Amino acid sequence: MTPPSGVVVLTDRLVARGGLDRVVAGAVAGGVRWVVLREKDLARAERAALAADLRAILADVGGTLIVAGPDPLGGDAVHLPAAGPYPPPAHGLVGRSCHHQPELNRLSTEHYATISPIWPTRTKPGYGPPLLVAGLGSLVRASPVPLLALGGVETPEQVTACVQAGAVGVAVLGALMRAEDPAEAAASLTSAFQEAVTPELTQTRRGVTQVPTSGLRPAAPTQGSSLTARSGHGRPQPPTATKEEQ
Repeated sequence: MTPPSGVVVLTDRLVARGGLDRVVAGAVAGGVRWVVLREKDLARAERAALAADLRAILADVGGTLIVAGPDPLGGDAVHLPAAGPYPPPAHGLVGRSCHHQPELNRLSTEHYATISPIWPTRTKPGYGPPLLVAGLGSLVRASPVPLLALGGVETPEQVTACVQAGAVGVAVLGALMRAEDPAEAAASLTSAFQEAVTPELTQTRRGVTQVPTSGLRPAAPTQGSSLTARSGHGRPQPPTATKEEQ
């Protein structure tokens, strides 16, 4: 299973502006193709049902749901905390939260990791100290796995800086969960990522030459559906002709 890249959304239905269903649908419309389901306060049955809803939305656009914690809730992708378990469970995709070099050094069979916080964050005020771009770049160079930049990523300029430092993408919570227009916010961030990894035209003595750079481009967004009452907002809705992801 391919590790995540681009803009990865972390869910938090308690701060989602207008409801988690609205935010996830908007993020998908804006180009997001990876979602990390948190909501750890829910009972397992509720969380598993929410995971099924999100997978159904993501399936239409080839997106992937990653579940925070060792239990994949019927899937095959998990994101583990720095504290454990060690060794990681054997799933198709395993990520881990890391914050400094010693935690990166403990990685074994994980496929990717998040590194945080890059900047101060409203989600975890006082958490840090922030690594900033220089710290991110240093850890990227020393990491045995691809890294997603996490913490305080809110603007296109920050996305660009993280990609230029070597991150394969950014993990975002507050900037999308609290966005007045999640689709517009997601489109702005995914466009910044795409521009940072898309081949650029450079002038040479013999004319214009295309120079490839590494990276993945977000897939084209589609229109979609809503989540169920398990998102914490609203009643289950009948399926629509096309579904939203995330």
